[in-house]
Amino acid sequence: MTSLDQAVPLMPARIGDYTDFYTSVFHATNVGKFFRPDNPLMPNYKWVPIGYHGRASSIVVSGTPIRRPRGQTLAPGATAPTVAPSQRLDYELELGALVGPGNALGEPVAMAEAEDRLFGLALLNDWSARDLQAWEYQPLGPFLAKNFGSTLSPWVVTMEALAPFRAPFTRPDGDPQPLPYLDSATNRAAGALDIQLSVWLQTAAMRARGDAPVPLSQSNFKDAYWTLAQLLTHHASNGCNLQPGDLLGTGTQSGPEAGQGGSLLELSAGGKQPISLPGGEQRTFLADGDTLILRAHCQRPGAARIGFGDCAGTVLPAPAAA
Repeated sequence: MTSLDQAVPLMPARIGDYTDFYTSVFHATNVGKFFRPDNPLMPNYKWVPIGYHGRASSIVVSGTPIRRPRGQTLAPGATAPTVAPSQRLDYELELGALVGPGNALGEPVAMAEAEDRLFGLALLNDWSARDLQAWEYQPLGPFLAKNFGSTLSPWVVTMEALAPFRAPFTRPDGDPQPLPYLDSATNRAAGALDIQLSVWLQTAAMRARGDAPVPLSQSNFKDAYWTLAQLLTHHASNGCNLQPGDLLGTGTQSGPEAGQGGSLLELSAGGKQPISLPGGEQRTFLADGDTLILRAHCQRPGAARIGFGDCAGTVLPAPAAA
């Protein structure tokens, strides 16, 4: 038998394709205020699950260091961009759903079948360079700001194990109900999942002193605007063929209350409000040497507590210019 601290984490699956969604309306609204102050929530958000195709080759298992990326940014008032290490490196608190049985090309997956196509969930950190993102994301969305690394926890909690933590899926009063292809009685009755999420940070200075990581925020996946079944069904609705091991990221999971942001972009108000840490340190975005840890668990009376393990990565300095 090998103790946990001696075990070497491995990728829980070979990721063939990776799609990242945007299921937290709170995160979408918060981030939209920074990038589009006059129009933070796009009109399609409440009608269609928004997603983009990510980079599967740069997904790494928990414990793998993440190197700060270099890229183009445009300074305020500048007329031309420069290339330099990102100064606004961020994390994103996400869950990743792994596809089990896939579907044939050209054959959609109905809501009634969607849950059976999912194997289980892991924790996912979709590291993000916010300064690169602000410059490049229009008109086609994220690119180099997100493809330099995503961290996945080393084991998967199966959908069967999550059954005791189901919750009703509801929409706020006045919001549109899902279109018929994204709706079902089962999804309304138990499509949401009560998964408690948290983010922890340990700086290099804290580690040198022997200080434990400190919590940054917490939220719950049951506040997501779209369910896992809706993500899979929509992804395949045009006949896209999903395959075993494909990863569907939920997007950053932020809650409705202050302090429940799933990213430093939200917690620091776009870098304007530094977060105070033990020992006098402050952070608006991540510094070299910082270790970022995502954690999650499910807990209810009458059911066994389920943990997801840590999803951790330490930031390394940017590489030298090519």
